[in-house]
Amino acid sequence: MHTQFLLAMALAGTVATAAADELQLRDNSAVTGRIVAEKPDQVFVDIGYTVIAIPRAQITKVVRSMEKTSASKAAKKSADSTAKAPAPATETNALFTINRTPPPERTVRELVAQSGQAVVQVRTPGGLGSGFFINEDGHLITNFHVIEGETQISIEVYHQRSGQLERKPYKQVRIVAMNKFADLALLKIEDAGAPKFARVPLGEADALSVGERVFAIGSPLGLERTVTEGILSTKTRQMQGALYLQTTTQINPGNSGGPLFNLRGEVVGVTNMKITFGEGLGFAIPVEQVKFFLHHRDAYSYDADNPSNAFRYLPPPTRTKQTKTGASR
Repeated sequence: MHTQFLLAMALAGTVATAAADELQLRDNSAVTGRIVAEKPDQVFVDIGYTVIAIPRAQITKVVRSMEKTSASKAAKKSADSTAKAPAPATETNALFTINRTPPPERTVRELVAQSGQAVVQVRTPGGLGSGFFINEDGHLITNFHVIEGETQISIEVYHQRSGQLERKPYKQVRIVAMNKFADLALLKIEDAGAPKFARVPLGEADALSVGERVFAIGSPLGLERTVTEGILSTKTRQMQGALYLQTTTQINPGNSGGPLFNLRGEVVGVTNMKITFGEGLGFAIPVEQVKFFLHHRDAYSYDADNPSNAFRYLPPPTRTKQTKTGASR
C-alpha cells in the first residue's frame, strides 16, 4: 500500500526533461528524474522536490540520460547553453550575497534543484522549524520563536554527493544574534570538519508586485524539503505594529524560519506565521528587515560579554562598604 502511494505521487508530480533518467512502468506510464541509488528490489529517483522508491517489479525498462537519442542530446545541449549563461554579477558583504542585476526568471522545479540544499531543518528539544544558509561558512537565518528558550539546537542539512542526497545533522550550533521583536535569529554551524554550504542570495521585497508568484521550501509538520507555491497577496499587511508579506503560499508549523523565494531564486521573505482558521493566509517577514538585522547584528549579539546585549543578565549590586563607625560611605 505504501509503495503504491509513493508510485502514485511520482506519476502525478513528475515533469519529463531530456536531461533526466526515465523509468518505463508496466501500466504504460513513466517516471522521469535522476536515479540516486539502486537496490535489488527498488530504485530510488530524485524528482526534484523529494526522493521516491519504485519497486523493480513495476519497471519494464530504464533509459539512462546518456542513452537518449542524438536529437535529445542536441536539445539538452541547447538548453544547457542557455541555463549556463554567465551568472549575474553578485555583491557580497561580510555575511550575505545579493544580485547586482536581477537574474532571469526560471521554473520552480529548476529553482528547487538549484537552491534546495541551502534550506535546512532546525531541530530543538521543544520542536522544529526551518532555516536557510546565507553564506558558505554556515551562517543561517531562522525565526526567533523557533529557538526561543532552547540551549540544544541541531541543523539537518541535505548534501548532494556523488549524485545522491546525504542527510547530515550538525549539533555544534551557536546563536550569533537574535531579535525577539522582529522574530529573527542568526545561527552558525561550528562542527569540526564542516564543509562549505550551499547558500541563497537575498533579493528585494520592495521590488515585488502584488500577484507575483512566489514559493517556499521548508519542513511543515516535519516533512522536510516540502515545496509550496502561491502568489503575493499584499506586501504591506500590518499586524501587531509591523508590516508583513501576505501570500497564498501554504505555511504550516515547521515552515517557520524558512525562505520565501521569487522566481529568480532570491529570498524575498522569511515565513513565520499563518492564520489558522483560514486558508491561503500565510505571512513572511520582508527581506529588508532581514538585511537590517544582519547589518546591525552587533546590536542583537547573543554574547554574555556584550554590555548592550538585551539577553545578558547583570550581576546583582554589591553591598555598600561601611566605615568603622558603621556609617556607609
